[in-house]
Amino acid sequence: MPTRDGERVRVCGWVDQVAGEDGGARRVILRDRTGQAVLLLAAGGDPEAQRLVPETAIDVVGTVGADPGDDATVAVAVEELTIVGPVLGPLPLSATSTEDERLDWRFLDLRQPRNLLIFQVQTTAERAMREYWDRHGFLELHSPKLRPNPNRTGRELFAVPYFDRQAYLVQSPQFYKQMAMASGFERVFEIGPVFRANPTPTARHDTEFTSVDVEMSWIDSHCDVMEFEEDWLRHVIAVIHDVHGEEIAERFGVEVQVPELPFPRVALEDARKIAEAAAGDLVQPLGDLDAAGERALGEHVVREYGHQFVFVTDYPAATRPFYHMRAEENPLVAKGFDLLWNGMEVTTGAQREHRYDRLVRQAADHGIPLEPIRYYLDSFRFGCPPHGGFGLGLTRMLMSLLGVADVRQVTFLYRGPDRLSP
Repeated sequence: MPTRDGERVRVCGWVDQVAGEDGGARRVILRDRTGQAVLLLAAGGDPEAQRLVPETAIDVVGTVGADPGDDATVAVAVEELTIVGPVLGPLPLSATSTEDERLDWRFLDLRQPRNLLIFQVQTTAERAMREYWDRHGFLELHSPKLRPNPNRTGRELFAVPYFDRQAYLVQSPQFYKQMAMASGFERVFEIGPVFRANPTPTARHDTEFTSVDVEMSWIDSHCDVMEFEEDWLRHVIAVIHDVHGEEIAERFGVEVQVPELPFPRVALEDARKIAEAAAGDLVQPLGDLDAAGERALGEHVVREYGHQFVFVTDYPAATRPFYHMRAEENPLVAKGFDLLWNGMEVTTGAQREHRYDRLVRQAADHGIPLEPIRYYLDSFRFGCPPHGGFGLGLTRMLMSLLGVADVRQVTFLYRGPDRLSP
């Protein structure tokens, strides 16, 4: 604005601070999503000025000039002031408000520049993702969010009435993006909502979140998928670093680190030993790492490799989805992986089993009835290419990137077992 000295301008936004006594000259800090501006109101001027309190939405016309109280600051001398959105009572939030109170008044909480930055970063991340996918020939999918049958256990599913029968909200677009491989689309992505009836509120779980899904054909193994993901993520993080790195450091105290390639890889058996050595019993009985085990492994990888990321591989086939391909040299091991970022799982991926007879056999091994998933199995009967992919949780990515401990803070409007509004 310094180059516009003497110009008449119009500025709009929210009152952030008001200084000066009633009836006298007032100095107002105006805020919008781009930053702040200083407004100067003369004594005895517009009576509307006496109604200004923080968070009032105003529309101002005035002339750009120097701030008499601070020669280094450019200010707008107000000539016309319109209150377009008055504040109707005391503000319900303060510096001492609880997390639940902030969620109750989420639209007010989001006015903070720190919270605004979260969604600016999210927007930049998704733009960078799409740039990378476009360069590599991906198509965008919009798959159904209603499915006709439950999963094997019926756990973590939301059932909804669907005319004369029951439907279920999808937990993942997995089956549909694999159908796209059978359709010859070769490379697809989707950014969309998924639903999981997690019954217990935790800092890492929610009942509705945004999943970033990728599927690609003509791969040789799950290693191709890992190599694709790490290069894709490196591009996304590099763009975020360039666009928002300084502000992230200022508002979150976190340095955005563009990762080196390749990411470290640790077999699950070794990951379990690392976690147990760090803090005792940190693993679930079926073989996966729990949250504490993931943190211990993440700390180990930082110490040993100087890296924020680690792929965990070689999971027992019995603990992974039936559609994960099994290793040729050891059918008890699935050709899949999890990706941890700063000690938290953000991705699950795998090479899928594309051969119909083996897929049917693996479904039977997992105790899954075939008839309810016949529409899915039929995708593999008429020539399906080898393929694989991954799903990444967008909110967990933001948590890991910004060093935020609670998923509620990086979700626009959080949904959990104890919250369905606003």
